[in-house]
Amino acid sequence: MIRYRDLILILRDLGLESYSRVLAHVSLDAFEHLSGGAQTLVGALLETCETVIMPAFTYRTMVIPECGPSDNGLEYGSGGEANLHATMFTYDLPVDDEMGPVPEVLRQQTNAVRSAHPILSFAGVNAEDALACQSIEHPLGVIAWLAEFDGDVLLIGDGHRKNVSLHYAEKLVGRKPFTRWALTAQGVVECRNMPGCTDGFQAIAPRLDGISRRDVLDGAPFELVPVRDLLNTATGWLREDPDALLCSKQDCPRCSLVRRAKQRP
Repeated sequence: MIRYRDLILILRDLGLESYSRVLAHVSLDAFEHLSGGAQTLVGALLETCETVIMPAFTYRTMVIPECGPSDNGLEYGSGGEANLHATMFTYDLPVDDEMGPVPEVLRQQTNAVRSAHPILSFAGVNAEDALACQSIEHPLGVIAWLAEFDGDVLLIGDGHRKNVSLHYAEKLVGRKPFTRWALTAQGVVECRNMPGCTDGFQAIAPRLDGISRRDVLDGAPFELVPVRDLLNTATGWLREDPDALLCSKQDCPRCSLVRRAKQRP
């Protein structure tokens, strides 16, 4: 049985300290036996690090309009019944179930804060400055802050397919963004500069050898990589190979549009 103390030890062995700032992606499914589940893991992260941030995404706020910009990877007018059941974003809206239970436990901490993006919000503790860097126009501002202030990406129980910091690398090299729409208390809001597909992100892993610190506990992989080094590695690769990090699915609308956009003069 893995307990709180075991988590503290592995996090410290990875190099996390009381001044560390981390963006954590956690999948509990990788653990065979974790006493206390999500609560234990969040507690260990907060005990180890100064700032803990997690994605608190809410895709169920999205609606599909009847029309919009071209080459947007979206079939306009197809919202139908889904639009009628869209959920309005509020600060206390639970994190999407597909994100797993850990971000929701972090969001519910009494000292946690949450950013206001109606689709791609982040939640965190001691994270006010980081979350203030996000806006509708700049949804990945949290990643920019972490890069500037020596933050790390922490992957627990999952690989780089969940690593949203790679989206910021795509932005830095000018990769095509997308537009989506979300339901808020002010009505439907247009959310520009939305990132694309993540299915090809695991391909970055071999390029982080010697940069990442990795370990395994109870069958769950742990990986810690400095955000600045991650971005430098990813942007260098993207400039060498415009197809880097795209998925291999022929019918992926967003990756297909990215490939088409890079071929234009």
